[in-house]
Amino acid sequence: MSINPPEGDWNVKSKEKNVHWYEPDLETINEPARFLLERYSGIPPEKVLSHVLTLIPQVQTIIDDVGREIEPGTLIEQKQTLLDMGCCFAQDIRKLVSDGAPSENICGAELRAQFIDLSYDLFKDRDTLKSKFYTGDILDDSPASWFTELQGELDMIYAASIFHLFNWPDQIRMAERVVGLLKPAKGSMVFGRQRGNANPAEYKHRTNEKGTMFRHNEESWKNMWGQVGETTGTKWDVRVRLLRGKDDSERAQAPKTGNDGNTVDEHDGSLRFEVIRL
Repeated sequence: MSINPPEGDWNVKSKEKNVHWYEPDLETINEPARFLLERYSGIPPEKVLSHVLTLIPQVQTIIDDVGREIEPGTLIEQKQTLLDMGCCFAQDIRKLVSDGAPSENICGAELRAQFIDLSYDLFKDRDTLKSKFYTGDILDDSPASWFTELQGELDMIYAASIFHLFNWPDQIRMAERVVGLLKPAKGSMVFGRQRGNANPAEYKHRTNEKGTMFRHNEESWKNMWGQVGETTGTKWDVRVRLLRGKDDSERAQAPKTGNDGNTVDEHDGSLRFEVIRL
C-alpha cells in the first residue's frame, strides 16, 4: 500500500478486486470525499463522478478513506510539522489543507511515485499545493534516502495501515526510523491506525506467500515500543486501543460474506494508537 514490502513474491500484478471497497459500477461519490473534491479541488458537483471515473481504477481505493483521524488544530495554531507516512494519494493531506492547515508544514512519503502523480490529477492542485512529497523506502539506509533530509525535523507522523504489513523485526526497524524522524523533544508523536488482532502473532501475508505480517494487540504494541525505547534511549507514552466487533468501523464497512482485504480471522480488529515522546 505505501512503503516497501517484505522480500518475497510481492503479488502486485494480481489487481485483487474481491475486497469490500471495490465497486465495478461506481454510481456515486459519498462524503467526505465528495465534499473535498468540491470544496478543495473546485470540481462542480455535477462533474465529480465523471472526474473520478476517468481515473478509475487507479484511485478507487481512496474514495471512502478521507481524513478520518487527523485534526488540523495544532497544525494551524502551533505551526507544527507533520509527515503522512505511506500517504498513497495523499487524500488526508488535502483534507487537512482544506480544513485550514498550512500545506507547507505538511509532507508526505510514498514508495510509488505514480501515486503522487495521480493524486495531483485527482485533486487538481499540481500548481497550488505547497506540500513536499518524498518517494522511496523508509527502510532504505542509503545516504540518498529521503529519511536523511527529514531526520529530527518532524513534530508528528501519521502512520495509517503501514505497520501491519510487516513482520516483527521490520516493524522494530520502522519504529526506530520513526524515532529518528521526530524532533528529539517532549510531545513529538506518531499516531494512526492499522489492523490488529486479539492474539498477537505473525500471520501469513496476504500478497506475499513467503512473508508474514505481525498483528498486534494493546500489550504487544506497548511491548514493541518499550523495546524501541531501550534501543534508541527514548521513553514513550503509548496509548492504544484494539476495536473489535461493532466498534471496528473499518470491518463494519465490509459485507459479512466479503473479503475486506485485511482481516485474517474473527479476532481481528482496528488498532488505534498514539505514541508520544516523554
